[in-house]
Amino acid sequence: MGQLVKITKVGGRPIPLRGNDIDTDRIIPARYLKAVTFDGLGAAAFYDERFDAQGNSKGHIMDDPRFQAKGSRVAVVNKNFGCGSSREHAPQAMLRWGVKALIGETFADIFFGNCVALGMPCVTASEADIGRLMTAVEADPTKELVIDLDGLTATYGELSIPVKLPAGIRNQFLEGTWDATRVLLEATPQIKATAARLPYVARFGS
Repeated sequence: MGQLVKITKVGGRPIPLRGNDIDTDRIIPARYLKAVTFDGLGAAAFYDERFDAQGNSKGHIMDDPRFQAKGSRVAVVNKNFGCGSSREHAPQAMLRWGVKALIGETFADIFFGNCVALGMPCVTASEADIGRLMTAVEADPTKELVIDLDGLTATYGELSIPVKLPAGIRNQFLEGTWDATRVLLEATPQIKATAARLPYVARFGS
């Protein structure tokens, strides 16, 4: 059985993705939805924003050497990030590019839910605080941005800002119940016991 994974803090090198209403088609172009698995989608994240038709770099921030640190990353975004079509490939692509959490002004509801299912917290902060954080990161991208889900803060160097996360979702991360599959596996004994008491299940064996 899988053990529940509690997420209390997420840290990583930040990358600011400026712009309001960045939709899922920009995050992962529709032609990549034909993929049978999500493997390799990280390379296609924001592909049309990053490369021209010949595959030449457009100088997108995701390809800026200053933001190419290995390991976990935290995306800093503006308003209504992840809007548009409800494609789960969008958070999958960001996860496979290295993003482990996002902090922004607001998130589209379905994108937010898909991120939760992957264990990627999406916390919000005020427009002013996001602006301050983006400016700090762009001036010096070498520090680690730490999101504390327990204390509801985001810290970057000497800058610390308050963040928000709906109480129910926050508890899922803190308790490890954000992963529905693991929760189901943890409950296997109870599921079998319940099934054994149901005549329409027990007659076929459990």
